[in-house]
Amino acid sequence: MTRHVPLAVFGLLGLYVGGSECLAQSLRRPPVFLREDWKLADGLPNSNTPQEPEHAVVQGDVVNPSLEVRLYGDKAGLTSVKQPNNNDLTYVMTLLCASNCAIALRDKTNDVDLTGVATIRWRTRISGFHMLHPIVKLADGTWLVGDHATAYSSDWMESEIQLADVRWRSLNIDKVVEGKGTNWVEKPNLSRVEEIGFTDLMPGTGLFWPAWWRTARSRRCTEWCGGAPAT
Repeated sequence: MTRHVPLAVFGLLGLYVGGSECLAQSLRRPPVFLREDWKLADGLPNSNTPQEPEHAVVQGDVVNPSLEVRLYGDKAGLTSVKQPNNNDLTYVMTLLCASNCAIALRDKTNDVDLTGVATIRWRTRISGFHMLHPIVKLADGTWLVGDHATAYSSDWMESEIQLADVRWRSLNIDKVVEGKGTNWVEKPNLSRVEEIGFTDLMPGTGLFWPAWWRTARSRRCTEWCGGAPAT
């Protein structure tokens, strides 16, 4: 049986307002559900220079042992990179994707509740007209892509997306393109999300993916916690 383990509170802001339920919880920011910092797995052929080794993304590049990485679209183009001469900065990127691609993370045990004031925080460096969009896979198998996105920056920058502000469209995850139809998906059920990830909805020509990112669960559990029964 899955058990509920308390999660550390992540709070950059001194005040976090997200509606009446959060007000009743003394305006506390939700706990962190997951974080990934990335590493470059050992023992794989280097497809770049010794000064900046890289290889296609594999499960061994994931630091957090509770997470699984999932690749979509042009999987071979998704690349993990390490810069030993830059404080061992490690990240994943879509630069080499010849067609649309996406990457997502999944907790091995729990789904996550992203209603309320759930927040994604990431560090990115993006070039050209690329824009990094959040994607989610719901418990019923539906994939969605959000309208909020992070755009160009000349250097690494940190930013947040509050999912309550996001509008969603259906996503064809096989091709990593918007699904058929012109309508927005109104009030999707984000109370149980299986995978959380990102795409720029275009081939890669200079987008650097997050070096790390956090997803905060939307509210304290009552019946479900991160998709798992609370005890």
